[in-house]
Amino acid sequence: MDQNIMDQIILGLSLTDWAIMIAVWAVSSAVLTVAKNLLISRFTRMAERTENQIDDIFADVMRATRKIFIFIVSAYLAVELIIGDAPTVGIIRKFAFLGVLLQIGFWGNALMDSLASWYLTRVGDSAAAQVTAIKAFGLIGRLVVWSITLLLSLDNFGIDVTTLIAGLGIGGLAFALAIRPLLEDIFAYFSIVVDRPFVKGDYVVAGSFSGTVEHVGIKTTRFISKTGEEIVFPNSDLLSSRLRNYKKMKERRADFSLGVTYDTPAEKLSRLSGQIRQIVDKEELVRFDRGHLSEFGDSAIIFQFVYYMKDPAYGVYMDTQERINLAIIDLFQKEGIEFAFPTQTLHVESLPSVAPAQTPADEAAASETD
Repeated sequence: MDQNIMDQIILGLSLTDWAIMIAVWAVSSAVLTVAKNLLISRFTRMAERTENQIDDIFADVMRATRKIFIFIVSAYLAVELIIGDAPTVGIIRKFAFLGVLLQIGFWGNALMDSLASWYLTRVGDSAAAQVTAIKAFGLIGRLVVWSITLLLSLDNFGIDVTTLIAGLGIGGLAFALAIRPLLEDIFAYFSIVVDRPFVKGDYVVAGSFSGTVEHVGIKTTRFISKTGEEIVFPNSDLLSSRLRNYKKMKERRADFSLGVTYDTPAEKLSRLSGQIRQIVDKEELVRFDRGHLSEFGDSAIIFQFVYYMKDPAYGVYMDTQERINLAIIDLFQKEGIEFAFPTQTLHVESLPSVAPAQTPADEAAASETD
């Protein structure tokens, strides 16, 4: 009687086959779960004791193993023990293969994340210059992994991917023409990643706009201006502009001019360039370039000076120039030299006196006197 019950067919399989399959599934699930935990624990301990990054990466990849994957693999192993061509067996095999593909995708994601984290840790202080590139290549890698996973999954369920790829190629061309502006921004993004005209944290001037790069996205790049507001540029427009990246400056060139009055003695004029050079040379972060009496202006004798800041930060430059300006004022006061300011001298020439014309009354009075 009991033997007849176990021989009953349910969904193409006998109850005996179902019992064996469930038992194998349960045991293999437990074994694979324990094996996963042991591997993660072992490689984590190894990573703490060694400087080798391979064990860290392997531990990160193992942590990406999903429980559903273990259950699916266990079900696949159980199905392989079933003898026969029951329709249920084929369906389970297809779903098991799909689960394996998805897990490979999760492992690929974890591998790329771990490699990116290791690389950024390795470059240290220069990591800010690599963040954009790492994100871009990670995006490309994920896109490739999941595209292959999707195609293999469709092929597993009997869909002709060759025809699908051909159809997607024709439709993709029409779609690309429709979203051309978006694609231009995307290609500009990859150009920014590869060529790196700027990275996050750089201070950039683009046309009439300027600010610190806050975020480089697939379609837009965002700046934070000096006044605090966010400026959003489409990537294609940004690359078509003339860019000035102040973050990459190694030195900042500074020049200033002085005008002194024309009544300054020649002796003081001949010493002035050297005296101001001594003031500039006292600054530690300054490399003096030149200083000369450059020209005779309309109302002043003009001196021009040029120096380079070894630290290109704008705040450091302004602090240095302020100290130089105050020292020059002190020098002029001690030397009795005056700063020139626009003046004009008006020369008034005296005209000869002219006798006033006589009226007829004056002529009559003159004749009576005679």
